[in-house]
Order: sequence, then C-alpha cells, then structure tokens
Amino acid sequence: MHTFLAVIIVLGVLIFFHELGHFLMARLLGVRVLKFSLGFGPKIIGFERGGTEYCISAIPLGGYVKLLGESPTEDVPPEELHASFSHRPLSHRALIVVAGPLANFILAWIFFALVFVFQGKPVYLPQVGKVLPESPAAEAGLQPGDLIVAVDGKPISSWQELNEVVRKSEGRPLRLTVKRGDKEITVVVTPRLREVKNIFGETVRVPMIGIVSAGKARFEKVPPSRALIEAAIMVFMMIKLTVISIVKLIERVLPLSTLGGPIFIAKLAGEQAQAGIWPLVSFMAVLSVNLGVLNLLPIPMLDGGHLALYAVEAIRGKPLSPRTKEYIHKIGLAILLVLMLVVFYNDILRLVRG
Repeated sequence: MHTFLAVIIVLGVLIFFHELGHFLMARLLGVRVLKFSLGFGPKIIGFERGGTEYCISAIPLGGYVKLLGESPTEDVPPEELHASFSHRPLSHRALIVVAGPLANFILAWIFFALVFVFQGKPVYLPQVGKVLPESPAAEAGLQPGDLIVAVDGKPISSWQELNEVVRKSEGRPLRLTVKRGDKEITVVVTPRLREVKNIFGETVRVPMIGIVSAGKARFEKVPPSRALIEAAIMVFMMIKLTVISIVKLIERVLPLSTLGGPIFIAKLAGEQAQAGIWPLVSFMAVLSVNLGVLNLLPIPMLDGGHLALYAVEAIRGKPLSPRTKEYIHKIGLAILLVLMLVVFYNDILRLVRG
C-alpha cells in the first residue's frame, strides 16, 4: 500500500506538471483547451469550468490536454478559428508543444532547490570502505575505516576531492594524511593505471589507488539563493547524462536490459518513500528530467515528434499532407509499443530474478 501511494504521487505530480505546461502555454497564446485529463480511458471524476473539462481518468500512465482544432481536419466554426490550435502560427504551436517538457525541467529545478535548502547537498566523506587486494593502497597499508584528511599536505573534505587528486596525479607518489581512530598517520601511495567500467559500461584507463568509498556522507544545507543556482546546474547535468545515456543505448554500449518501465519505477518510488520525504523528492526530480528529455525525442506521437514535423513544415513552407502525417504517426505508435514491450519484459525479468 505504501508503494502504491508513492507511485500515485510520483506519477500524478510529474504528469500533472507536464500537461500543465501545455495547458498554460495554450491559454497564454489564446488557444482554447477543451479537456485536461490526468490518465487515459474512462473518466472517473471531473468537472467543467471556463469551457474546459478537467478530469481524472482510469489508466494512470499518462495524461493529455485536448485543444480546439488539434487536428487540421477538425471542423472548427468560423467564429472560433482564432482559438484553434491548427490555425495558429507555427511558432505558437511549437511553444505549446515544448512547454510540456519545459515544465518537467522547471519542476525538477524546484525539487532540487528544495532538497538543497531543507536536506542539503550530500558530500561523501573521503573514508575507506574497502581496500582492494594487491592494490597500491593495500601495499601502502591503508585499512577500511581510514579517513583521508589531506593529500600532500593539502586538506581534503570529500571523496570527490580525493578522486580528482588521484586522477590528476599522472602516476606520481601521493602522501596521504590518514586519521585512524585517535591517531593520525602518513602513508605514501603511488596510483596505477587500471582498466575499469564507467557508468555506461565502457572500458576506460584511469589512475587508481585501489580503495572503495565507505559511502558515508554529510549534508550541507545551501542558502535559497545559492540553491536555485545549484539546482539549475544539477538539472543541466541530469539532462546531459540522460542524453548521453540515450546515445549509448543507440550505440549498443548500454544494453536494452538497463531500461526500466512502470514496475521498476514503482519499486524505486516505494524504496525512496520509505527512506523519507527528501529522497522521494530527489527521485521525482531525476524522473522529471528523464520524462522531459524522453518527450523531446524526435519520435512521432511524442512532443519531440511534433516538433520535428514543425521543423519540416518550416523548411518546406507548408505542412505535410494529412495522409503522410497519419503514416508517420503509425510508425511512431509502433516504435512506442515496441519500447513498452521491452521495458515491461525487463521489469518482469527483474521480478523473476529478484
């Protein structure tokens, strides 16, 4: 039940803000919104206000905003042509479409800022959790639990700082000041080039000393004004990482088995909800960035697909024929169905294998 509520909250908030982006931009540009729905299928509950029907539908795996004149073949009364989507300038239509993913990025920005202000940014301590056998660290005598407080006399306070020093060492010996219990000792360790897998599964050669982080972190709260900047940087980094991941999937560097669907998201949402409110908010921020980027992919049926068609229209000076658009949308639907089958297969396989 706890997981179910977490999933409803996560998906509901992300979908609501995505559709809200489309809705607000349409209203701002004078396009009439006929329906705002959370979910697909039969309506569960709803009401009408200002000519727009607001409702919650039975299938909570998405949502949609229905606009007047959304289809060029739709019969729109002459007196309402000014409020018809398909009769608006190309720039207006593109703005309405891109507003959905943009809303997801803004939501992630707000969520990251809230986490940084109220929980703080996690800073992982330069503490040894494990020493790899026959490594430079093992030969130098480092032990699990050791806290590295300085390198070559320069104080360090995070695992990231330690990583940067080792990577920039170019194999020269490093003098580590280590706090072990109540004692402070000095050891000399010489990094070695080692082949490792990066987060995309690619083999790279990097200088390493052979230690694994203990995973302990402190949280440093960030002032609100600074948190907004840090959150914007985090959103940009997440967008970049998501785009790179998609490219690696296309290049087959990352296997399709790494993709996850609704079941996987539900599992993660439940785990984050049990960890506390701020881990759940952080998870929602990451998921919101992913949703925004995925919707911008140039796949017909997605926002990015519509933008691609608008780009073609801008180049040609006229839209594609309704028959061509219908054919393209069928291809897009087929692609999305295949992707859904893949992610559901991966989810079920994860459940079977535990």
